[in-house]
Amino acid sequence: MDNQRNNQNQQRALDHTIAKGCANLLDEIDKRLLVVLRDGRTLIGILRSVDQFANLVLQQSVERIHVGDKYGDIPRGIFLVRGDSVVLIGEIDQQKERYAPLKRVEMEVILEAQRIEQEIKAERDARRAQAFKERGLLYQTEAGITEDN
Repeated sequence: MDNQRNNQNQQRALDHTIAKGCANLLDEIDKRLLVVLRDGRTLIGILRSVDQFANLVLQQSVERIHVGDKYGDIPRGIFLVRGDSVVLIGEIDQQKERYAPLKRVEMEVILEAQRIEQEIKAERDARRAQAFKERGLLYQTEAGITEDN
């Protein structure tokens, strides 16, 4: 009985340290989450742990790659995510995921589609950089690399 009372007192003390209206990732433990990282990658996994810096441990995680209306998952297993690299976190609604207008394809297919998409983007960026250079300007790509050849 004393242990139960101590646990309740500790929980109440903890509740006072959390500002009302702030996101609390502790409520998301053991839920399937989608995490978007600063480098653009998308991870999906079960949240197993979180700390005061919003560092996350995802179990049974996959890296989801989207190209057009197709997607593919690359298994990643247990994944440790630094809190400062997280852009967005959200719980996945299993029902809505089943009826999403996206088509799942094999990992090799989505990786090839991603490679082609990146080549097209690189060619477009090179043309833009050249056009800017001809006008005496520098062009900065989305990756943050300044083209000045």
